[in-house]
Amino acid sequence: MNKLAQVVSTDQSCLFPPGYRASGVLLHVTSLPSRFGIGDFGPEAIRWIDTLADGGQSWWQILPIGPTGAGNSPYTPLSTFACNPLLISPEGLIDEGLLRDDECVPLAFSEGHVDFSSVIPYKKVLLDIAWKRFTEGGFPTLASAMNAFSKTEARWLDDFALFVVLKQRFGGISYVDWPVEYVKRDVAALDHIRLELNEEIGRVKWEQLICFRQLSRLRQHAARRAVRLFGDIPIFVSADSADVWAHPNIFQLDENRRPRLVAGVPPDYFSATGQLWGNPVYDWAELKRTGYDWWIDRLRSLLGHHDVIRLDHFRGFSAAWHVPAGAPTAETGEWIEGPGADFFTELRQQLGGLPFVAEDLGTITDDVRQLLADFRFPKMSVLQFAFDQDERNAFLPHNTVENMIAYTGTHDNDTSRGWYHELSHENRAYFWRYIGCEERPESEVAEIMIDMAWSSRAAVAIAPMQDLLNLDSKSRMNIPGVADGNWSWRCSHEQMSRITWDHFRNLTHRTNRFLNKP
Repeated sequence: MNKLAQVVSTDQSCLFPPGYRASGVLLHVTSLPSRFGIGDFGPEAIRWIDTLADGGQSWWQILPIGPTGAGNSPYTPLSTFACNPLLISPEGLIDEGLLRDDECVPLAFSEGHVDFSSVIPYKKVLLDIAWKRFTEGGFPTLASAMNAFSKTEARWLDDFALFVVLKQRFGGISYVDWPVEYVKRDVAALDHIRLELNEEIGRVKWEQLICFRQLSRLRQHAARRAVRLFGDIPIFVSADSADVWAHPNIFQLDENRRPRLVAGVPPDYFSATGQLWGNPVYDWAELKRTGYDWWIDRLRSLLGHHDVIRLDHFRGFSAAWHVPAGAPTAETGEWIEGPGADFFTELRQQLGGLPFVAEDLGTITDDVRQLLADFRFPKMSVLQFAFDQDERNAFLPHNTVENMIAYTGTHDNDTSRGWYHELSHENRAYFWRYIGCEERPESEVAEIMIDMAWSSRAAVAIAPMQDLLNLDSKSRMNIPGVADGNWSWRCSHEQMSRITWDHFRNLTHRTNRFLNKP
């Protein structure tokens, strides 16, 4: 039995037991190579899992997989329950008999990035063909699966499908600008529009079925290869989402359903004026009154498709930075207490365990540290934050503890090569002094960072794919606080073939992170 499976079955109080050592790679699904302009749940994802397993890796970390809204950010999805139809594999649709090979002629997509303006209409055409073929009949197994899926997922699927078709009807504008009867969810108006848009609603539900069927097959393959899927959940949801539209009572909104307060963080490493995310903040008192049902349903749903989940912005469960709606920056906010231990106690009781990793970056105070300790959540250690010449820096390898995930960098960081390029002369000198060698070329830094993460005491070590490829800042996934131009980096087939997997496998063996495979 895989070591993590033993943990989950015997010790719900701690995700990683003493002595557990493993490693993996951070690579979002959209960043996989593909003939169709964007990574998906198809054959390339299967091959990637096989590559990880053959390379001795036990974890594939991905970003949130929900349907993205403005800016294509996976952290502002249209629904926290739904899946992004752009991740549907055309090859998978061919296997289902819903598409023919000659209908999947790829455009001249760039291999280096996702051109969303081209990919979105291209995928829509393919899904149009597949949906039409499905509605013409001849797919009894899929039709039966569709009926079952629509019933079992109705608690979120009905609202999401209606939200999507209403958004399409009103030209993509925010739901708060729809006619008031739809904004306020007038029962008679919604019943009428459901009848009128029944076919369009069915199409949205069908896309979700296909998404989750393909994801389920992918996860089953990963389990066979003893590779665990490490997911991610944003603490907040998008203001323009089916979640806020369908559950306004659990958010702090005004009488017009607009946020009174929005989420963000104060000035930090990434931004001198803070980060103004714009997400509505929760009414935790109302959530507590309901037994945190919405949150529990949200996490239970995600755990149906992932083995472990990273809780993004963990400190928000202790206290979150609330900024008045309309403020130009995040500087004018204040810390407001969150649900704390009461929330996680209820989660543990309802879910039977807490298979979560805490993203504990940013301003961490004693109350947050206590919450982490009380529930023994694994924390994050990011090497790029380590070399500020402070020997007490918690991210330095000698300060790393076992109950951690060690990263060279995350999706919000520059690549390690790009990070080093921008490092001050003083911090560069400290970096080389710390590792005990003379200064070496910039081209060697990423490999050194990976070696440090893998050699640390952390239970799990993870590197972004860009660091395995030794890429510079042009391949960065996200720049926090910048609205446009993010989330588009994609690995090419040629780049994938350049990785020296034998070296990576040997490093994993040498650092005792190679788990036994079934």
